[in-house]
Amino acid sequence: LKALKGREDGKPILIIISDAREADRFISDKSHAFQTATEKFWPGALTLVATARANVPDELTAGTKTIGVRLPSDEAVRALVRACGGALTATSANPSGKPPARTALEVANYFSTNIDLIIDGGAATSEQPSTVLDVCGDVPRLIREGVITREQLEQNFRTLEVYD
Repeated sequence: LKALKGREDGKPILIIISDAREADRFISDKSHAFQTATEKFWPGALTLVATARANVPDELTAGTKTIGVRLPSDEAVRALVRACGGALTATSANPSGKPPARTALEVANYFSTNIDLIIDGGAATSEQPSTVLDVCGDVPRLIREGVITREQLEQNFRTLEVYD
C-alpha cells in the first residue's frame, strides 16, 4: 500500500471497521473522549486516534503506538468490511501528493496497472476529508478538521485542543 501510493514510512495507516465493537480489536484504552466521540459522531466521517493494542503491527501505527479507527457512515462499505472480517486498512485513493480520486475511473487512472480490483460505489459524496481527532486522553485534540467541524466538536466537548 505504501509503495503503491509512494507514501513515506512514517505515516500510520487507518483502519475502517464494520461496527463500533470492532474497535476493541485495535484500541487498548477507550478514554471518556473516545466514548463521547463514538456516541455523537459514529458512524460518520470521524477518524479517532487512540492508543493501539500491543499486537497492532508497527506497519499500521508507524511506531506511534496509536491507531486511527473510523466507522464509515456508508452501509455498503460497512457490509464489505464486515464480509472481510470486520476491519480493513484504508487510505485516500491517490498517489501521495496528488488530489484524492473521487470516482472509480479516477482510481483506475491512478492505479489500473497495479491493482486487481476496483469496486465502483459511485462518486465520493463529500469534497472534504474525514475529521481526525486524537482521543488518547480525556481532552480530545483536533488533528484535522474535515466533514465534522471544529464547532460541532466544541458543542460536544467541554475542552478541545487544536493541533497546529
